[in-house]
Amino acid sequence: MTAAPPLCTIVPPYVLDHLAEAGHEPAARSLLLDAAHRSTRHAALPAAPAAPAAPGTPGTPGATGLSRVIADTGHSERLPGRTVRTEGQAPVADRSADQAYDGLGATFALYADAFGRRSVDGRGLRLDATVHYGQDYDNAFWNGKRMVFGDGDGEVFGDFTACIDVIGHELTHGVTQFTAGLEYRDQPGALNESVSDVFGSLVKQYALRQGAADADWLIGAGLLAPGVQGVALRSMKAPGTAYDDPRLGKDPQPAHMRDYVQTAGDNGGVHINSGIPNHAFYLLATALGGSAWECAGRIWYDALTGRRLPADADFTAFARATVAAAKARYPDRSSIADTVTAAWAQVGVSPG
Repeated sequence: MTAAPPLCTIVPPYVLDHLAEAGHEPAARSLLLDAAHRSTRHAALPAAPAAPAAPGTPGTPGATGLSRVIADTGHSERLPGRTVRTEGQAPVADRSADQAYDGLGATFALYADAFGRRSVDGRGLRLDATVHYGQDYDNAFWNGKRMVFGDGDGEVFGDFTACIDVIGHELTHGVTQFTAGLEYRDQPGALNESVSDVFGSLVKQYALRQGAADADWLIGAGLLAPGVQGVALRSMKAPGTAYDDPRLGKDPQPAHMRDYVQTAGDNGGVHINSGIPNHAFYLLATALGGSAWECAGRIWYDALTGRRLPADADFTAFARATVAAAKARYPDRSSIADTVTAAWAQVGVSPG
């Protein structure tokens, strides 16, 4: 039996663990739900790409090929929920549903416009999402078939549909699922998470038309509730500085291989050590300048989708793939490949 794609959540388990140990009930319930979903995914086969919707039915693709269906569980834990908005319909009287709809569209736009990719599978997969999942659910996740959003508890986390980069991050797990299939453990798992942070940030930058120098390079800015001592879940510009709060703990991400965290938790530190390749991308994008999706993003996309990257790729293998992608994409501009190599060297990774 083929292994199912992993359940990928935006809030790392160690953050929820820290909250739960401090007596935060929503975090404890969220951990239980996440564990149940992971158990379900391990017993399932990967989802096959959805068939295109028939003309005139909910979810019929628009002129661009984009097709979205938003459902609402009404705070239950029964997926997928009741359909509340489909492709081409006007906004509804539900901010979360509309934000999810817009975030799916923004992610589709980046991949289509910048990389010529038709949805997460490259074949026009319909984008499904569920909002208002559970009671005060403190997470959002991609389960191999759909996006699922909690409302947050209002005390530590807000509505997870409010951050476009969170949506881009989670849908990019789908892109990885359909391309390199990076294993969700240790360094390949950290690459899996990092790639999602990279393209999640690019979704936001593309939507705002920001250059690399103007972007905040934060993942989940605006997700933390007022009073929480932090600015986001992660910082690509300065890993390890996103938050330092008595309830959340301190951001544990390293920015360099000398600080690589050896741990059995978090699938071998997939949300922790992703700070290292995250920072390499930030250094490359700001060194190249301009719009990060145009050159740096293209190199990362080529490395991910080039079908030469093994599922168990470590940081060195991915660094080599990005250098090779830069040489193939820009054969007359050797300085770009040199800049890629230099960015990796600054975080302690040598492509060789």
